[in-house]
Amino acid sequence: MRKIEHIGIAVADLEEANKLYEKLLGVAPYKQERVESENVMTSFFRTGPNKIELVAGEGEDAISKFIEKRGEGIHHIAFDVPDIKLEMQRLKEEGFRLLSEEPKKGADNKWVCFIHPKSANGVLIELCQEIRD
Repeated sequence: MRKIEHIGIAVADLEEANKLYEKLLGVAPYKQERVESENVMTSFFRTGPNKIELVAGEGEDAISKFIEKRGEGIHHIAFDVPDIKLEMQRLKEEGFRLLSEEPKKGADNKWVCFIHPKSANGVLIELCQEIRD
């Protein structure tokens, strides 16, 4: 894993959260998009080399369930990897439980795969690889 790619924050109302983080960080989100595979809307902020992803659910989805159970807040930490399939294989061999067998198309032009929090001391970990043409 090369670096922290972003920190994901679960929010109930994306528009309100965008306003709050715009005031907090002093910048507007650079991208907002729907992620079909997860049934969520996302909004990305960049400040220096750091990125924050706000994630809001749309109906029956993991984010809405997360907020119901735990409230708004940090949802996941994403790491940039050079080869997601190799990293998934390595982690499976190390005993980590992956939430999918194949990478999915995620937000911000990335292939993604999540590691179950029970495999990582209660932290949901996301692996991210830039989608190249």
